[in-house]
Amino acid sequence: MSELTTVARPYAKAAFDFALQQGALDKWAEMLSFAASVAKDDRMASFLSSSATVGRTSEVFIGVCGDALTEQAQNLIKVMAENERLTALPAVLEQFNVLRADYEKEIVVDVTGAVEMSDAQQAELSKALEARLQRKIKLNCSVDASMIGGLTIQAGDTVIDGSLRGKLERLAYALQS
Repeated sequence: MSELTTVARPYAKAAFDFALQQGALDKWAEMLSFAASVAKDDRMASFLSSSATVGRTSEVFIGVCGDALTEQAQNLIKVMAENERLTALPAVLEQFNVLRADYEKEIVVDVTGAVEMSDAQQAELSKALEARLQRKIKLNCSVDASMIGGLTIQAGDTVIDGSLRGKLERLAYALQS
């Protein structure tokens, strides 16, 4: 997986820089998402792994995408085809989204709780996290009934374990020390 990330990063950076310059981040995110879904298709993945010529590969791929890609996006597809990197398109999309979120000072926060959070609780948590992380927050809430109580919050590399189970484990560890 890290190899795909390494391969995808320069393509994503180039696409992001161009999209930013053109003021078309939404359009490029949409085009990359579509191209990534085409690349993930089983039939297309089989075709990409076959011994088709580079020109034929990009031609077929662009043909499948149709009008969903601008001329510049088609050029990206051609360059990736020349370097036999079209299978990395899902990773390019992922890296593009990371660059976009960083640019827009936005972060997706995964919140897991024992019970469903109300809209008011989500708003309050979002406000507190925005102050702490200095970013716009997009909450991704889920329920795990096995948690007993409390919340776990994961924002990138930061994990805040406020679950009852986590607190009990820390208490047990402290008592054993």
